[in-house]
Amino acid sequence: MASTLLFRLSLPLNRPPLTTTKTTTFADRHRLLLPHPLKPITPKLSQIRSPPNPTKTAPITAFYTTTPATDRLISAVAYFLPFFNGLQYGRFLFAQFPALALPFEPILPLLALYRSIPFASFVTFFALYLGIVRNPSLSHYARFNALQALVLDILLVVPLLLQRILSPGHTGIGLKFTIWLYNGLFLFVVGCFLYGLVSSIVGKTPYFPLVTDAAKQQM
Repeated sequence: MASTLLFRLSLPLNRPPLTTTKTTTFADRHRLLLPHPLKPITPKLSQIRSPPNPTKTAPITAFYTTTPATDRLISAVAYFLPFFNGLQYGRFLFAQFPALALPFEPILPLLALYRSIPFASFVTFFALYLGIVRNPSLSHYARFNALQALVLDILLVVPLLLQRILSPGHTGIGLKFTIWLYNGLFLFVVGCFLYGLVSSIVGKTPYFPLVTDAAKQQM
């Protein structure tokens, strides 16, 4: 018994320290999460985020489509054909109201030159049709306006054909009907000419009832 007790006393005391469980309070946890007040905060490069790029918007550009001056000139000149051929319907108005002829005096030399050329109306008609309407090198705007002018010119021939067929006479009701018809056609021709001329100058396509629909079918 004595030897056993001495052997136990001679052993080294290498016992592990007793571990005591320490409870952490809310203040200790809060202290561990916060950085040290004297230690500078240096964020990592991976944590540095570049500011978001602003949304790139395409620059706003305005597109203006203008009709070339050449196309506008061709369209304006084309409407002179039905105008020159339709002036004959104003004979009764000019005879009754001579002052109405004053606005047309500046174009009288041009009209006289047009009348002096043999078959001027026939030649001009086919020149517009073959040289402009059926010319693919020209723009659609010039070709369409030239075709509208030709359709107007064809419509102005119809009353003359009806007059020759029906022969309303030179007196009585037949003469009055002819005067009313001529006066109405003259006002119609002048209105179409001014409307087509101004529209061509500003680069817009004029719209004539029935005439525009017929021109669209032929294009």
